[in-house]
Amino acid sequence: MTVLTMRGTYESLDSSRDQYYRDTRFPDIWASLEKAPLSLVGDLEAISGVATVTTRIALNANLDVPSTDAPALGRLFSVPENRSASLADIHVKTGRYVDPESPDEAVVSRNFAVANGFTPGDTLRAVINGRLHGLRIVGTGISPEHTYAIPPGAIIPDNERYGIIWIGRRALSSMYDMEGAFNEVLIQLAPGSKERAVMSDLDQVLRPYGGLGAYPRSRQPSHLMVQSELDQNRATGTIIPIVFLAVAAFLLNVVLSRMIATQRSEIAVLKAFGYSNAEVGWHYLQFAFVAVLIGTGAGIFLGIALGQSMVDLYGEFFDFPNLEYDASPVLMIIAVGVSLVAATIGALGSVRRASRLPPAEAMRAEPPASFKPGLVERWGFGSSLPPAGRMILRNVERTPVRSLLSIVGVAYAVAILVIGMFMFDGVDRMMELQFGETQREDLAVNFNRSLSPSVRYDLARLDGVTRVEPFRVVPVRLRSGQLTQDSGITGIPRESRLRRIIAASGRVQPLPPSGVVLSDLLAERLAVEAGDVLRVEVLEGPRHVRDVTVAGVVEDFLGLSVFMDLDALHRLVGTASVSGAFLSVDDHRRAGLNAALKTVPAVASVSSPDQSLASFEEQLDESLLISVFFILGFSSVIAIAVIYNGARVALSERGRELASLRVLGFSRREVAVLLLGEQAITTVAAIPLGWLLGYGLAAAVAAGVRTDAYRIPFVVSTNTFMLAALVTILAALLSGLIVRRRLDRMDLIEVLKTRE
Repeated sequence: MTVLTMRGTYESLDSSRDQYYRDTRFPDIWASLEKAPLSLVGDLEAISGVATVTTRIALNANLDVPSTDAPALGRLFSVPENRSASLADIHVKTGRYVDPESPDEAVVSRNFAVANGFTPGDTLRAVINGRLHGLRIVGTGISPEHTYAIPPGAIIPDNERYGIIWIGRRALSSMYDMEGAFNEVLIQLAPGSKERAVMSDLDQVLRPYGGLGAYPRSRQPSHLMVQSELDQNRATGTIIPIVFLAVAAFLLNVVLSRMIATQRSEIAVLKAFGYSNAEVGWHYLQFAFVAVLIGTGAGIFLGIALGQSMVDLYGEFFDFPNLEYDASPVLMIIAVGVSLVAATIGALGSVRRASRLPPAEAMRAEPPASFKPGLVERWGFGSSLPPAGRMILRNVERTPVRSLLSIVGVAYAVAILVIGMFMFDGVDRMMELQFGETQREDLAVNFNRSLSPSVRYDLARLDGVTRVEPFRVVPVRLRSGQLTQDSGITGIPRESRLRRIIAASGRVQPLPPSGVVLSDLLAERLAVEAGDVLRVEVLEGPRHVRDVTVAGVVEDFLGLSVFMDLDALHRLVGTASVSGAFLSVDDHRRAGLNAALKTVPAVASVSSPDQSLASFEEQLDESLLISVFFILGFSSVIAIAVIYNGARVALSERGRELASLRVLGFSRREVAVLLLGEQAITTVAAIPLGWLLGYGLAAAVAAGVRTDAYRIPFVVSTNTFMLAALVTILAALLSGLIVRRRLDRMDLIEVLKTRE
C-alpha cells in the first residue's frame, strides 16, 4: 500500500507532467529582450543545436476586475495563427481558441476565470501601453508555463488577482506597438545539443536588441516549483515505504519466532522422520509468503485508492490536463517484490533457528524463563518499584532484543509524525518571517516601465499613502571564476523600514552602503563568501560590467536573492530609475487608494502581503486536513501493529502464568497491568527516541529541500512533539483495549490444562 501510494503518486505526477510537456511542446530555453524585428528569426534558427524557434510578444498589464477593489495583474502573451508549429501551446478547457482575425478576443487562464467568475462571452478590461482595451473572453485554458502561476515578486499563487491572458499576435502587436517585432524567444533544442552553448550563442544574437539573458527550463518559474514538489514527493515516497517494510519484517520475525517456539516437538518429529533442514525451513518460510500474498490483495486496492486521493490533492494546485493516478504493472511488481524481500528478511532469522534445531533438543520442552534481577535492579532502582513493577521490568529485560526492536518500531511511528508535521511548522515559520518581518508594506506597486525616482513624490501625494519607499530590480549575470548565475539585483533604501532583509533565524541583515548581500544558496552556487569579489554584468541599458564586493551572505528561504543599496545600484547601472515602490497606507483610505491606482496607466500591478497571506492560508486549509489524515493514518498503523502484536504475543507466551495468577486471587485489572505494563514501557521509551529520530530525519528533509524557489526552515515546534506523543499514546491505548478484551474472555480452566 505504501509503495503504491507514495511511489505511485510520484510516478503519476511525473508522467502526467512529461506528457503535458510533450503535447504542448514545452520549450527548453527562454530569452527576453526589449524589441527585435521578425527578420531576426532566421539568425536564431541558424544557431547550432536549435531545432525550433517561436517568437512572441509578452507584457504585464493592469486589469480592471470588478470583483476586487485592488488592481489585478495580467500577464499577456501573443499566440500564433498556426498553433501546430509553435512552442508552449495552450490547452483550451472551455470555449474556443482565439480567432487570429479578431482584434479583441482573448483566452484567460482557468484558475483566474474561476476565481473571478469569468465565462466565455464576458469582457475584461486591461490597460495596455497606457490605453484601456476591452477584451472579449472566448475561452479558458491552461499552459505548462503557468502550471503554478505566481505573480512577479510573489511567492504563492493569487488566482483572484493574477491571470494569464492569450491574445492573437496581430491584435496584441497593434495594442502594444510591436508590429513586425517580438520581445520573447522560445527555443526547443535538437537531440544531443548542448544547452549552455546554445544559450551563449542566443545571448550574442540578442545582445544588440536589449537581450536580458537566456535561461533554461530548470529555471523556468512554474517548472521549478513543480520539480521541487516532485523531488520532495520522491524523497518522501522512498522513506515511508522503507519504514513500513522494516516494521513489517520485524513483526513477521516476532510472529514466526513465537510459532516455532510453540511447535518445537513437531519440528523434532519431522526431523526424526527424515525431513531435511531445508524442507523444515521452507515450510515456515511459506507462512511469510502467505502473509505477502494476502497483504498484496488488500495493499493493491488500498494503495490505488489512497494514491488517487493524493493525486486529486495535487490537482488542486497543479493544472495538468490529464492528472490521473496510474499504477503501472511494473510498479505493482516492484511493490510485491520489495514486500516479498522484506518478508523474507524478517522470516530468515526465525526460519534459520527452526531448521538448525537438533531433534533431541527440540524433543525437550523449552526451558522456563529466568526472572532474575536485571540491569536496572542491579543499579539499585528496582527497590523503589512495587512487586508488579519489578515483574514487568524483569519480563522486559528477559527479551532485550525483542523489546528494543519494539521500541524502535514505535519510535518510527513517532518519527513519521514529527517529519510530517514539521513541514507545517517550517511553512508557518516561513510565512511568519516573510509577511511579518520581511514584507512590512501594505501595498507593493510595480510600474510597467522604469520611472524617475521623483515618482515617489507623486505617490506620496495620493490620498491615504503615509510612507513611500522606492525599489529597483535590475537583471544581471553574476560571475565568479568559471561559475555564472543569472539573477536580479533588488535595490532598496539602506534605511528601508517597509522591506527588510531577514535571515531564516529572524535576524535582520543590515544593508551596507556598497557591495551586495547574497542568499546563502546563491553564494554556495558561486562558491563565494563575504569579502570576495563578484563580476556583475548588467543586462539592461549600457550593460556595464563591474566588480562588486560581497558585503554579506544571508541564510534566507525564498529565491536566489541579491540585495543592494538603491543609490549604489544607481551608480552600478549608470542611470537612476525605479521599478516600483512599497507603500504604507492608512487602512481607512485603502479602498479609495486601490480605486485610484486602477486608473494610473504607469501602474502594472498592485500586490498586498495581507491578501497574499490570506490566499496562501486558504489553500493550506484545503490541503491540511487530507495531509494530516495521511500522516496520522500511516503513523497509527505502525504504532498499533507493533504494540498490539507485542501484547498479543506476550499473552500467548504467558497465558498459563496469567491464568495461574487469576486463580490465586489476582483481579482482572491487576493481571492486565502485568501484561500491558510491558507495552506501556515500550511506548514511553519509544516516544523520546522517536522525537530524536524524527528531529534528525526532519533535518535531513529540510537540508534536501533546498531549491532555487524555496527552502523550508528547519523548525520543529513543541506542539509537533506533543502531537506525535499523543497520537502514539492513543494508538497504544487502543491496542491495549483490544488485548484486554481477549484477556478478560480467557478460559482459565482450558488455559491451565494446556502445557504450552
